[in-house]
Amino acid sequence: MIRILIIGTGGMANNHATEFNKIEGVKVVAGVDTRPEQLKAFCEKHGIEHGFASLAEALAWGEFDAVTNVTPDAAHYATTMPVLAAGKHILCEKPLATNEAQADEMAAAAAKAGVVNMVNLSYRNVAALQQAAKMVREGAIGEIRHFEASYLQSWLTQPAWGHWDKESQWLWRLSTKHGSKGVLGDVGIHILDYATFIAGLPVDEISCRLATFHKAPGDQIGEYPLDANDSATMQVVLGNGALGTVAATRFATGHLNDLRLRLYGTKGGMEVLWERNVSTLRACLGDLEKAEWREVEAPVLANIYQRFIAAIRGEGAADPDFARGAQLQQMLDRAEQSAAKGGLSLKV
Repeated sequence: MIRILIIGTGGMANNHATEFNKIEGVKVVAGVDTRPEQLKAFCEKHGIEHGFASLAEALAWGEFDAVTNVTPDAAHYATTMPVLAAGKHILCEKPLATNEAQADEMAAAAAKAGVVNMVNLSYRNVAALQQAAKMVREGAIGEIRHFEASYLQSWLTQPAWGHWDKESQWLWRLSTKHGSKGVLGDVGIHILDYATFIAGLPVDEISCRLATFHKAPGDQIGEYPLDANDSATMQVVLGNGALGTVAATRFATGHLNDLRLRLYGTKGGMEVLWERNVSTLRACLGDLEKAEWREVEAPVLANIYQRFIAAIRGEGAADPDFARGAQLQQMLDRAEQSAAKGGLSLKV
C-alpha cells in the first residue's frame, strides 16, 4: 500500500484525493491544512483518517510514503523543502516555485534526496500532446522552423467558473500581494511546457509584453489589489534557431479553457489542440504541395497521478520532474524580466 499525504485541501485537492484513491494499492491517509473546518470537511468527504493543522505535525507522525502538495503557489517552496528533507516522494502543483532561485534549490534538494519528484503540469495528460511529441521525436515533421502557441481563457468576461469579482479563489489570482504571478505564472507555464515539450527543444531567448487591465474602481476589491497581469505575449527562440509566438490571456472571449499549438517543420506541420476538453491532433505530412491536413489518432495514456505512483513502484519515469519545473520557472522569470524592460529579448 502506498500511503499519500495531501498538503492543502482547497478545490484542486479534491481532484488529487479522488484520482489517487482510484488507483489500486494507493490510499490517501492524511491531510494538512491550517483551516480546521476546511480540513475536517475535506477529510470526511474523501474518507481520510488523519488531519493535521501543520506540516510539522504530519512529518512528526510520518505514517505515509508520498506527498501531494496542493498549496498556493507562494507556499510550494516552504512546504516542499521539509518533505524532501524527510525523504518522502512528492508531487507538487505547478508552478514549482515563484522564482528561479527557489525552483533551482528545490530541484537540487530533490535530486539529493533521491526520491520521486514530479510537477503537476496537467496538460501532459492530453493524448494529442503525447502523440505529437512522439511524432516529432521520430522525425515526422523534420527540423522545426516555426510555431504558434496560445492558452485562451475568458473567466474575466463571464461567470462560467464563478464570479471572479466576488470569490477569493479567483481574486487571489489577480493580486501579486496574494502570491499571484498573473496569467503568465498561472497558465503561461502550461503553454510554454505544451509547446517546448512537443518541440523537444530548449528555449534560447524570450521577449515578453504583459498587460494588466482596469477591472474595478481603484483597481482593488476588498483586500485584493488587482495588479497581476491579465494577458501575456511572448516571442521565443528555440535552441535550433526556430521562432515562435506564445500567448496567454484571461480575456479570450468565446474560449473557456483552450490550448492551441501549430508547429511547422521542413517535412510537415502539426496542430495540437485541447479545446472544450477534447484532444485533437491534425497533421500535414507527405505530399506537402496539396497542403492537406488530416486528423491523427492519439491513444489515451496514464494521467499524472498514475505516472507518479508508477514511478514510485519503479514502473515508469518521473516526468515531468522538478528539474523540468525549474527550467520552466527560468523561462517565466526571463519573460517577467523582459516585460519589465519593455520587451527586451533575454537569454534563457
